[in-house]
Amino acid sequence: MGSMRSTDMTEQTDLIVDEARRGLLTMQAPDGHFVFPLEADATIPAECILLEHFLDDIDADMQRRLANYLRRTQGSHGGWSLFQGGDIDLSATVKAYYALKLVGDDPKATHMRRAHDAVHALGGAARANVFTRFSLALFGQVPWRAVPTMPVELMHLPRWFPFHISKVSYWSRTVMVPLVVLAALKPRAKNPRDIHIRELFVTDPLEERHYLRNPTGSLVGEAFLTVDRALRWADTRMPAGPRRRAIDKAMNFTRTRLNGEDGLGGIFPAIANSIMALDALGASRNDPEYATARRAVRKLLLVNNGDAMCQPCLSPVWDTALAALALMEAGEQDSPAIGQAARWLVGRQITDVVGDWADARPDTPPGGWPFQYANDFYPDTDDSAAVIMALKRSGDPECEESIRRGIDWILGMQSKNGGWGSFDADNTHYILNHIPFADHGALLDPPTADVSARCVGMLSECGFDRDHPAVRRGIEFLRDEQEDDGSWFGRWGTNYIYGTWSVLSALNAVGDDPQSPHMRKAVEWLKSHQHADGGWGEDCSSYWPERRGEVKESTPTQTAWALLALMAAGEVESDAVARGVGYLNAQPRDDGLWTDRLYNAVGFPRVFYLKYHGYASYFPLWALARYRNLRKSGATRVPHGI
Repeated sequence: MGSMRSTDMTEQTDLIVDEARRGLLTMQAPDGHFVFPLEADATIPAECILLEHFLDDIDADMQRRLANYLRRTQGSHGGWSLFQGGDIDLSATVKAYYALKLVGDDPKATHMRRAHDAVHALGGAARANVFTRFSLALFGQVPWRAVPTMPVELMHLPRWFPFHISKVSYWSRTVMVPLVVLAALKPRAKNPRDIHIRELFVTDPLEERHYLRNPTGSLVGEAFLTVDRALRWADTRMPAGPRRRAIDKAMNFTRTRLNGEDGLGGIFPAIANSIMALDALGASRNDPEYATARRAVRKLLLVNNGDAMCQPCLSPVWDTALAALALMEAGEQDSPAIGQAARWLVGRQITDVVGDWADARPDTPPGGWPFQYANDFYPDTDDSAAVIMALKRSGDPECEESIRRGIDWILGMQSKNGGWGSFDADNTHYILNHIPFADHGALLDPPTADVSARCVGMLSECGFDRDHPAVRRGIEFLRDEQEDDGSWFGRWGTNYIYGTWSVLSALNAVGDDPQSPHMRKAVEWLKSHQHADGGWGEDCSSYWPERRGEVKESTPTQTAWALLALMAAGEVESDAVARGVGYLNAQPRDDGLWTDRLYNAVGFPRVFYLKYHGYASYFPLWALARYRNLRKSGATRVPHGI
């Protein structure tokens, strides 16, 4: 009977893999790449509405669609969360309320009253985070003393100074540089309908005296608040000449990185700040830089029936590399589709621009890939490692030079502690997390287990022995990062399931014994977190330490990660893997592909969450295809780095 059930499941898995493979192939663009929607929380569509009212450049139809999206995503608590079913987030709720009021929603409408009451229950709009208060300052809703002082003169600081723009993450850098221009100029949003949100404040915004808070509660944070008060006094007394030169320096930085229709840094907040800075400096709508940056925002808009969402960025390189890896696992190794994807990826490699990463690694030649269609100053190691593995697995000899250059770049980007950050090496100036501006806790880009695992796995797949210095140091970093319960933290995917999959894949690639204590501990953690339905799921709230065990439901993507992790640890014949495969086989599919109901990734833990709509299209296919391949071959070891 057991053998019959095993045979039936194998046959069913074969059919599902074939259907999902065909379904994924239909998503490939004619030029070979894949791109899927990338969804964030309410703050991005709300900020898109605010941007148009700041500029008085309003697309009424698009605003109506964005407002429909905001209304649809309002939570049962009356506000907006950072992910489905999450707790209310004050800052997201303030921005969403203001955006809807700008579009024309009546404050007396039921959904607006619920949001209003929710904001008041949380202490009012004055308690919103720094970025929200900065937006409100631009609209004249709070005084400028409501935000930390970030003088544009910081552009003049030398690299040896405790704060320098190169010492923060790429996303902080691209957001902050045009923002400090806005802070210096203090423009007022055009706000053509003269919409205010005074009703969201418990205390009159002009009377409020407690806007700034110590982000970490430490003595260092208190010291930085004192520094902020000194800077605020000095800011009004800065000489005009140095200020003008600082603004010019900031705008030169911004203009050099405007990145065409992919926008500054390829991310919405930086693009929006660059547009507002250009507008504040008098750029006309016909100005080529202004017009191109506006098109970069429109490129992020995704219309779906009656509503629209504004994506935080686009993910074609990441999607293409992972979709190609899944398809090759499913039998498309030598197909034209893989050849097309490989050639497209080779064309996206950055080989002639020395980006900001060179501040820390000036002797490393360029050779990485971006996350977006284009982002020449900001390639990242995670994408680059995934792309290299896809190109290597494609077997196309024309990819060899791209692979070599990519490997050299990743080797140069290893941090001193043996790990890899995403965009910069040794971006570990932790003291900066104490500055008042850093209340979001996402100022830096330190090495993480998931990114480091991708790099170690790639190096192994490309023939680097575990005794190679870079691989050896990477392995040591990964072992040091293991949590007490056996899991690994997932910086860019939710959460410990993602991190554990990433690291077990790398440890398998370098030849760690599946029976070794650290791998067994990880396996037992995964098995202990399997649900009764056979699947795995982990809530986005797990990024709060006291809530790390929270779960809403199993999801296809997280189940696929768990299965890939267990198979990398030699568990292909285990009951846990069989039950996980059964879960995926039983889940509903549309045109052969699964969907995730819940968010499955993170931009910044506890601050900004993401839903990669492509994950459920290629990760479950990948897991089932690998299961089928290992079972049919009788192998117990995964022959790949991911």
